[in-house]
Amino acid sequence: MTGVLRIPDGLTWLHGMPGGPQWLAELPELLATCARRWSLRLGAPFGYAFASLAMPADLPDGTRAVLKVQFPDAESEHEATALRHWDGDGAVRLLAHDPDLRALLVERCDPGTPLHALPLDEALDAVVALLPRLWVPAGEPFTPLTEAAAGWADRLPVKWERTGRPYERRLVDLALDLLGALAGSQGEQVLVNQDLHAANVLSAAREPWLVIDPKPLLGEREFSVVPMVRGTELGHSPTAVRRRLDRLSAELGLDRDRVRGWTIAQTTAWSIDGDRVFTDHVEVVRWLVG
Repeated sequence: MTGVLRIPDGLTWLHGMPGGPQWLAELPELLATCARRWSLRLGAPFGYAFASLAMPADLPDGTRAVLKVQFPDAESEHEATALRHWDGDGAVRLLAHDPDLRALLVERCDPGTPLHALPLDEALDAVVALLPRLWVPAGEPFTPLTEAAAGWADRLPVKWERTGRPYERRLVDLALDLLGALAGSQGEQVLVNQDLHAANVLSAAREPWLVIDPKPLLGEREFSVVPMVRGTELGHSPTAVRRRLDRLSAELGLDRDRVRGWTIAQTTAWSIDGDRVFTDHVEVVRWLVG
């Protein structure tokens, strides 16, 4: 990589986060350190970015990889460990990891077309084939969904008040009720990915589709389809959301009511970040509440 590093627009929100400006300022040196450590030839950063900087990286032996340097947040802390658990079965392979730098070197997906390039039902076919392979037993160091849900419940009313009560209180109350009820009555605990939306599944040469960018938790299977149900990538309408809910629940053998409940609960909890209110999240919740 030569010239001035251009930070993708999706990372500019970090200027307003504690530690964000410092991390952004240190990125050029972090990348240089990674390049020296692993003898990498780096390309320009990929444009899609929100919580990390990723770029193509070529190794001396010709291996085509991706270097990913993460903003040090809690949700992505155990990404490398999750990738090791999956060991390339349905997800990209982890090639190297430096926890101090929060840097990962992972398998590159070629051609790398995102799943949302497919029509809705073809994309859902791929998800149905892929997801059961990711439901593997796990334990520490992954955060239990019960613990994550308690945090969402604590923070949601505070965020809702701070942003001027941007939507109906009934949605907040419903989400709080669901978080408590669902977290305490879960089924078998497996490794689940709370960021498995259709932009984080890419076409590859080794397998038709591989998962990237996991944000792992330990929880029941019903929770794992929530990002795919609410995500705008496969269509943002009541019909599309309900289609995803119905097909994924039925074809993966999941309890539809629990999938719906987790979707309402987590989508509401994630509808506010800082001063931003994600109106698409609120719309999904309203559509599912009816």
